Amino acid sequence: MTINIEWQDQNGNWHHYQSKQNQADAYRVAQHRAESTKKRHRPVDDDGRLLDCIS
Repeated sequence: MTINIEWQDQNGNWHHYQSKQNQADAYRVAQHRAESTKKRHRPVDDDGRLLDCIS
C-alpha cells in the first residue's frame, strides 16, 4: 500500500509532497514537516481516503 503525503497552500489547495510505503514512516514525515513549515499536511492512501490531517 502506498501512502501519499500532501500539503495545503494558503488557498486551500492540496499538493503532492511525497509517497511512502510504510504508514508509520509517512505519518512521522508528515508530522515533522507540518511542524517545520507551519502548513497542514495529510497522509492519503491509494484510494484517496484521508488517514489523518496534521496541522
